[in-house]
Amino acid sequence: MGDGLLATLHVGGVAVADYTDGSGLDATLSPRPHLHPVRTLAGRVVTDAVPEDHRWHLGVSVALQDVGGGNFWGGRTYVRDQGYTWRADHGRVEHAGFEEMSDAGWTERLRWVAADGQQILAEHRCVTARPADGGWELELRTTLASQVDRPLPLGSPATNGRTGAGYGGLFWRLPAADTPEVCTAEAESESAVHGSVAPWLLWVERGPDPFAVAFTGADDATRADPWFVRVEGYPGVGSQLAATDPVVLPAGGSVTRGLRALIVDGALDAAAAARWAARG
Repeated sequence: MGDGLLATLHVGGVAVADYTDGSGLDATLSPRPHLHPVRTLAGRVVTDAVPEDHRWHLGVSVALQDVGGGNFWGGRTYVRDQGYTWRADHGRVEHAGFEEMSDAGWTERLRWVAADGQQILAEHRCVTARPADGGWELELRTTLASQVDRPLPLGSPATNGRTGAGYGGLFWRLPAADTPEVCTAEAESESAVHGSVAPWLLWVERGPDPFAVAFTGADDATRADPWFVRVEGYPGVGSQLAATDPVVLPAGGSVTRGLRALIVDGALDAAAAARWAARG
């Protein structure tokens, strides 16, 4: 894909994730730094990037479909009363430098640049890997700060009229699924879990090469956001920053969100996911 490798995460001497800058991607994919491949300790890949069904899905990334009218998600833009439409509105996220770095993670500065070349957001991102509960834990925290002198709305297709499509923010594209299961403490199946607010979410792949990923918000604000879940159309999990209404940043304002994920080989049951999430 022509991406530049920025860093590799390690847990106990094992390389578990590569972090690339996305610079080799087509502009219509809203190029951005992302984690892919992310792997279990045994080497099972648990992300996908540039899949044929949605080529703008990039492993684990921070992406938004509507930032002041600009598309930082990739693909077609959802336009109220028109539907998904190809527009020349794609922004890009640029790596601007590391502040700290080790095998176990880093803190990073990033620039969100609109299609016209204007920087509209500055991002501060912290990525950490650590051993946890028979596998390892990935944590990603992001703060997005407005760089414009006017209110800046952060939205989604849902805020522009497509009910239930509040995707955008922290998003994890999973690999092609064989026999996936998804649940929270109170719900099972895509239709029941999607749009729910729950302290944790568990994805289990029970195919011939099983793995599990448990997700939880890293802070109260993220835990209050509804989950975004897709199983049938494609495998993906995210935290909806703008599920129904835009998040409007005042001039100089910022918003912070964070996600923790437990990645294990084999299956994981709901009780184990709940215990792990509670220990955060």
